[in-house]
Amino acid sequence: MLVALLAFARLYYVSHQTPPAPAPGQPPAATPVRLTPPDLGPAACRSLDAVLGDLLASDGGTSADAGTAWSDARRQLGDCPTPPAAACARGPALASRAPLTAKDGLPRELLATLCERCAPDDNPCGQAVTHALQEAANRGNPALQEAQWSLEHAGPALGTTCQELVRQAVGPAALTGATVEPPLLALLETLAPTCVRTGQLPAPLLNAAAVQQGSRAPQLATLHTQGAVETKPIEPDHQTGPGDAFRAFDRDELSGVKLPLASSGTGSGTDGALRLEYAPVLKYAVSFQVLATGPGSLRAHVRAPEGVGRAGPGGTGFFVDPTVCRFRGTGRWEICKPAVPLLDVDALSVLPERPGVELKELEIIGAR
Repeated sequence: MLVALLAFARLYYVSHQTPPAPAPGQPPAATPVRLTPPDLGPAACRSLDAVLGDLLASDGGTSADAGTAWSDARRQLGDCPTPPAAACARGPALASRAPLTAKDGLPRELLATLCERCAPDDNPCGQAVTHALQEAANRGNPALQEAQWSLEHAGPALGTTCQELVRQAVGPAALTGATVEPPLLALLETLAPTCVRTGQLPAPLLNAAAVQQGSRAPQLATLHTQGAVETKPIEPDHQTGPGDAFRAFDRDELSGVKLPLASSGTGSGTDGALRLEYAPVLKYAVSFQVLATGPGSLRAHVRAPEGVGRAGPGGTGFFVDPTVCRFRGTGRWEICKPAVPLLDVDALSVLPERPGVELKELEIIGAR
């Protein structure tokens, strides 16, 4: 007993001693660091990639065995709230084993759960939609139904995937002079309703694309949800162009302004013989009435998200410029009424198609 007490006293003394001060000029002794292994998440997540790999590598066995294997994998995935990147990367292989028309729905159900849980950067459904957009832009013909299913099941990646749709399809479709391939327009019409329904597609940009494409993508116009508003002729707040541009708004059909030829390109947005600006923006522009001698066109300037459409001059953001009216200039009133209203219009540009065009009167019908 005495020996045990002495041993305990010695241990207590050693463990409670203050460590000796370091010698002059020596750094203090480092405090030991206890290494904690990283949290690898639930066991279902740690082994999920291996389970999926074995499942995809197998020949499936009997029908009953195959069904049990897919059901077990689906249950394990259900216990994994955030699948690891390696498991998410199995998505394309799963999709090839799970066509939409297959009678066995278990592989497709497993793919749906995987997509709805994978992080945006690893999401196989989001990646499938992006690949379909790239394929369509290069004149390919992606499977529209498959792309729509992928977007609807993109889960956490829905927002970023709709942003990719805006960047690759909606923005180009709202630009004057941009070449948009028919497969890309077909894919846009297929995917846009999901992004509109979930609030992931800006209405001004969608309406601009619907106006620019017209009969090439008629389904876009059906997605407009804004109700009727009270409208009236609204004059611009600022004009850039000929000094007598005010004559186009003086309600005198005998007076007018000669439109000099200007760049009709698709550059900074300052093109046009006459530029009409609104500050604040014109919330709705529903129709345009033109009295002119000689042909020309009107383009709208609509704000766009960062990186979409054209860059404004001097870092003033991005915009799209749909052509909203083409007039023949017969000397009589001509009315252009787009299928949907233009929203959040910053400016309108008037561009003559030949020298000597005179703009007698221009009425822009809309609402602030």
